[in-house]
Amino acid sequence: MSSARSITAAVNPPRAVYLDYPLGHTAGKPLDTDNQMAVLQDTLQALANIQAPGTIVDLTYEWRTDDVWKDSVMRPKPAQSEHNADSNDDANAHEDDRVERFDTPQYQNEADADAAMGPCTTCVFLEESA
Repeated sequence: MSSARSITAAVNPPRAVYLDYPLGHTAGKPLDTDNQMAVLQDTLQALANIQAPGTIVDLTYEWRTDDVWKDSVMRPKPAQSEHNADSNDDANAHEDDRVERFDTPQYQNEADADAAMGPCTTCVFLEESA
């Protein structure tokens, strides 16, 4: 699954699915379980049906009805600088307007957190050696 088509094409995976959503939202829109399930079902269907190596299937979901969201994602805002407006330092400076990053996992809701912290029913654990 990818939200960066050019990068995905460059690495030439055996098969891939591209979704034109912002990076970090490849599995669907936050808190929109219907969208997430549809994206995941279509992804699994596409990956199962791809016959030719290197194929990238484009999913047709839209993040918004317009592409305005891409303006802030693809073109960072110039940072405010205390330097002279004519300074060359400002030419390459950009404001970091990403959401806050955390050292611990973040979940959409408490049920997701509980599921992640509970016992893993699919993991295989080796007995500790004595």
